[in-house]
Order: sequence, then structure tokens, then C-alpha cells
Amino acid sequence: MNGKRRWKRASGALAICLAVVAAPAFGQDYPSKPVTLVIGFAPGGGNDIMGRLVAEHLRKVLGQPVVVENKAGADGAIAAQYVAKSAPDGYTLLSGSSGMMAYNPGLNPALAYDPMKDFVPITMIGYSQLLFSVPQNLPVHSLADLVQLAKSKPGRLFYASPSSPHQVAFEAFKQKTGIDIQQVPYKGSGPAILAAAAGDVQVLVSSVSDALPQIRAGKLRALAVTGKERSGFVKDVPTVIEQGVDFESASWIGLYAPAGTPPAVADKLYRALSEVLASEKFKEGCVAVGYEMSPLMPPAEFAAFQRDELSRWTKVIKDLNLRIGN
Repeated sequence: MNGKRRWKRASGALAICLAVVAAPAFGQDYPSKPVTLVIGFAPGGGNDIMGRLVAEHLRKVLGQPVVVENKAGADGAIAAQYVAKSAPDGYTLLSGSSGMMAYNPGLNPALAYDPMKDFVPITMIGYSQLLFSVPQNLPVHSLADLVQLAKSKPGRLFYASPSSPHQVAFEAFKQKTGIDIQQVPYKGSGPAILAAAAGDVQVLVSSVSDALPQIRAGKLRALAVTGKERSGFVKDVPTVIEQGVDFESASWIGLYAPAGTPPAVADKLYRALSEVLASEKFKEGCVAVGYEMSPLMPPAEFAAFQRDELSRWTKVIKDLNLRIGN
């Protein structure tokens, strides 16, 4: 009996030692196969373009292919839920948008994932101010013009919004100006922009980055940006605040891994992404698509930033009485 007890104790101690040794070894060997980066929106929009840019540069640093997989729908919730339930081994990552990680919980109390508990935040990738624009042939050149037109046709104008930050921004604008413009949701910026450029909707709410090509092509007219200051990408476009409406907002993207991902793997991803974000070629790619970069955020700082964003926008959404589908 004593021999059996000693054998069990020895076996338990050996298992613990092997686990301790294996944990750092797992991080050292990572990645040993292709990594999947999941994007929650349709191809062609800012989230997709930025995600693919990250994947391209991350591949070079990690030494393994980084495969992009689009899982569009439900304001990115389908993608977020998929990654949250994936194996926490660093091989399935999320290009997490502000909509997924800070807005969706306020809009959908039945959300199937928790943005703070179900993920390991790696770092911020980039951000973009939001932009209100209209089709070039619409006789609207300012927010005042838009308000005047909307009040002459209550409930008969439509705005396109590809994700929750865009919807919340415009609903706040509607509340502050007393207008009634109906929302038409899209599964990504690409389809929303095409609809606006074709005149299927009267207003587009998007990131500056997403609308830039159509603005430069003369198919859309920019009315306002939602930052505290004007965007360097459209310097002649005034802010919403400049035009008398007290509101500011921006959309952002960060990299996330499933909760339970080993610290050694998360740290390796952070170091790899830090190298990517410092790359001049990556910065040039961001500028080319209209994204701006914030100072590098360590994981703990990024988590605190996300927590503040979640608290802020949950309150705004509650005050606006918004829910999925309204």
C-alpha cells in the first residue's frame, strides 16, 4: 500500500513537472502550422482590408501562413462567437472591431459571447474617424442641408450603416437634431458603400478609410467627420462638432485570441504584432487605406481601453434606447 501511495505521489509530481516544462516549450514552438485570422465582415471594407494587411505582415514575422477567413453577419458577432469557442492555442485569432468588442453588448443583451471574459486582448491595430457622406447627385452640402431635407421628408430618407458604431453614431445625430432617417443595415462597409454610391440610400455612415476611394472618385460627397479634430485624410471636411452637433466617435480594430491562450503564446503574438506595427511598409499600407495608428498599447493597456469603451458606449446605447433591429 505504501509503495502504491509513493508511486501515485511520484506520478503526480512528474505530471506537474512535465506541465511546467511543456508550457514554455509550447510558446517557443509556436507557431508550428498556419494561423487563421477571422474577420467579422464581408470582403472589401476597412475591417477586411486592415485584417488582410495585418495577416500579410504577420506572416513574415511569424514564419507561418496567416489565412484570412471572413465570417460576416450580426455586426461581427458570428466571427467573435466562433473565435471565442475556438481552441485557445493561438491558431485562431480575431480581428476585433470596436463594434464587436464595445458596442454589441449594449445593442444585444442576449449576445453569445462576453467581449471582456472570452478573449485575450493582444494590442490595438489602428483606428479611423467616422464619416457622414451622401451620393454626389443629392443636393446636400452640409449637415444643415441634410437636416433641412430630412425634416421635409420625415421617415422617407435612408442611411446605410455597416456595423454598430456607425448605427450608434447616426442615431445619436438623429436624436440631437430631431430628424427621422431610416436605417438600412449591411454586412460590411463594401456593400454599404456600393449602395450609397448607386443612390440606393441617401446617407452613408462609414469609416473615413472606407469611403475615401468613392469620395476621391467623385461618387460620394463628404459632409462631416466625427472626431474631435478634422481628419488628415479629408482636411476640408468639418467635424460634426464644428457644425453645431456635440458628438464625437471613432472606430478601431485590435487583435484578440480566445480566453485561455497560454501567456507565452499571447506574448509572442504581442511581440510579433509590435514588430509589424513598427514597420514602415505597414504604416504606409495603413495610410493608403485611410487608417491612423495609435501609440503601441501593451495588452493590459489595451484591455483597460476596451473596458472604458465598453462602459461608455453601453451607456450611450441605453440612453438612445437602441436594440438590435431598431
